Amino acid sequence: MPPSPSARPPGAKTPLRERGDACPGALRLHPAADGALARVRVPAGDLTVRQAVALADAAERLGDGRISLTSRGNVELRGLSDGCGQELAALLSGAGLLPSARHERVRNILASPLAGLDRRTPADVRRWAGELDELLCASDVAPQLSGRFLFVLDDGRGDVAALGGDVTLVAEAAEPTGATGGGALLFLGAPDGFRDAADGGPAALRIAGPDVPRAALAAAGHFLAAADGTGAWRVRDLPADRMPGVRDTGERLRAAGIAAAYVPPGDVPAYREAPSYGEATAPGIVEGSGGAALSVLAPLGRLTCAQWRLLTEAAAADGDGTLRLTPWRGVVVPGAAPATAARRLPGLAAAGLVTDPASPWHRTGACTGRPGCAKSLTDVRADAAGAVAADTAGSAGRLPVQWSGCARRCGHPHGSWIDVLATDDGYQVSVVRPGAPPEPVASGATARQAADAVAAARAAAPQAPSGT
Repeated sequence: MPPSPSARPPGAKTPLRERGDACPGALRLHPAADGALARVRVPAGDLTVRQAVALADAAERLGDGRISLTSRGNVELRGLSDGCGQELAALLSGAGLLPSARHERVRNILASPLAGLDRRTPADVRRWAGELDELLCASDVAPQLSGRFLFVLDDGRGDVAALGGDVTLVAEAAEPTGATGGGALLFLGAPDGFRDAADGGPAALRIAGPDVPRAALAAAGHFLAAADGTGAWRVRDLPADRMPGVRDTGERLRAAGIAAAYVPPGDVPAYREAPSYGEATAPGIVEGSGGAALSVLAPLGRLTCAQWRLLTEAAAADGDGTLRLTPWRGVVVPGAAPATAARRLPGLAAAGLVTDPASPWHRTGACTGRPGCAKSLTDVRADAAGAVAADTAGSAGRLPVQWSGCARRCGHPHGSWIDVLATDDGYQVSVVRPGAPPEPVASGATARQAADAVAAARAAAPQAPSGT
């Protein structure tokens, strides 16, 4: 079975929704095979030390003692005990992680993790993310959105623009007149699919910087109007005759008092592929004009509370008191002096965190698998770990790999990647590229054979830009 497409083909039938949106949250727990699961939204991946400590306390006191990072920069707590909902809600609320119970599942905001930290881009998108979150939590309409609906704010480097947003805004450079910040290009759905029939290619709407958060919320409202009665949870689910076009979206924004200038296809950058997988936040030290940031990855996206507390201690003692979660299942600790950051790395590596971009753990992912997920056919995390242990080539310059226990492929990358899928007959290995059918590499493979097939596919396939 081929990987799930990142966008629905034009004219594809809207999926039949036989039940409501059951996407888990912090208040709506999901009954998993290893206990209850809570998904805590962390808009833009931004955490204070106090909030990070509260998450560790919740994991230790109520769960399995681990913290899982998602491909949207959110946090999952697993193995939660029966009847812990009220205590969990109190812990999270006390730390400011639940500003609105009514809106907690729709605060899905993904932003470029290094915006304002390195020398490449301004910090505008981080401010936009905070303002958008406030608008979402004050909106009477926003709770109608699915818990899967995603806002993406890219700082202009293109690292998150291609990661499957339903409303995507890409920052543009500031005007040469010395303005403090520029505006953004707005896309409803995938950037390469936002168009009108007469356009002949993807178009966009140009939004002034101060209007970006309001425009994002207004575009989401436009989606809700288009989705009424269709059962669509996301833009890609909409029937072709309900898909909002560029011009009517612009009219909707202008009716809300938001200037939205049409940008023709020839002036819109291509965002089908993101830069090389997690390149901006590769493990190590990120140097910027105002200091340095530590960037580490969690092997297969899961940390022990001891590892998590090491990062919170680094943020409190050496950084600016915050942490940023990335869609590549990593953590960035901003605000350290370069020499201090360098001294921290060996201790973090000794604790089992990934601090070297050449590590085989970098660009290797896996879903929950067995025993945590009843839908999984096998323990894919153990098999992925075995493949990493046998890997002598490292990950530098190679395609990302995702091990999946079933055809849902939860958390799989976008862009180009290697798909390792458990089936009833063994593992199926394929190379996935945007706009092309999957390239089969192996089928009916054992875990070791799948690992060998992955190594061969990586050696044969040059590293292409890839999202997550």
